[in-house]
Amino acid sequence: MYTISEVEDLTGVKAHILRYWEEVIPGFNPQKDIGGRRTYTEREVELILRLKYLINEKRFTTEGARKQLISDAEATLNNEALLREIHETRTELSDLYLYVKNAK
Repeated sequence: MYTISEVEDLTGVKAHILRYWEEVIPGFNPQKDIGGRRTYTEREVELILRLKYLINEKRFTTEGARKQLISDAEATLNNEALLREIHETRTELSDLYLYVKNAK
């Protein structure tokens, strides 16, 4: 689980944009802890990175990115094993990044 500030560091996406995406992107709903602070899973970090790519690199609108994510989700059902491996690798890399960053 990642805090919103850790997600900002990992993805380069500002907190206000993350909160906006919660409202408009289906399936993007980070949990809140007892204190009301958002906590993000690795899956949500992956979703943020995908959204960032679609909007910043591919020049999608938020609505276009939302539609693309829905299409992507349908396509992933056929590639579940590969996606699991990618997810595990990303988790390891994210954990390593935060470990190195906090060790400084």
